[in-house]
Amino acid sequence: MIGWLGAAYPWVKAFHVIAVIFWIAGLFMLPRFLVYQMAATPGSAEDRLWNERNARIKRIILNPGIILVWVLGLMVATSYGFAGQGWLHAKIALVVLLSGYHGWLSATAKKFARGERPYAEKTMRLMNEVPALATILIVILVVVKPFSY
Repeated sequence: MIGWLGAAYPWVKAFHVIAVIFWIAGLFMLPRFLVYQMAATPGSAEDRLWNERNARIKRIILNPGIILVWVLGLMVATSYGFAGQGWLHAKIALVVLLSGYHGWLSATAKKFARGERPYAEKTMRLMNEVPALATILIVILVVVKPFSY
């Protein structure tokens, strides 16, 4: 059985995995940067440097990463269809949640840029673990493929 991507399937899948690696790297970096930024006085030169770094991560890694992950991932997923792929449904649900986390991080970085510190340092440190947990679950779903019927 050949999906609609045909011979391009492994290439699209490879680029999807590459995009995932970049996106997850950004999701690890931004909350860690925000933890470090908490020590800077809002409006200080150090704070402005952190704001620049945060903006660059979003512009260069996170935003292109999430776009490529979704476009390429949906191409791979629809090439063969969704029927009988419970693991894929679970994976997509986790990616939707991770996309929401991405949005939350972006909004939080904007608040930091305005001089706000809406969360405690401990909260930010805990939120830094979200991509790790999501990555573990998603890799297990993709490799083990539970819920296939």
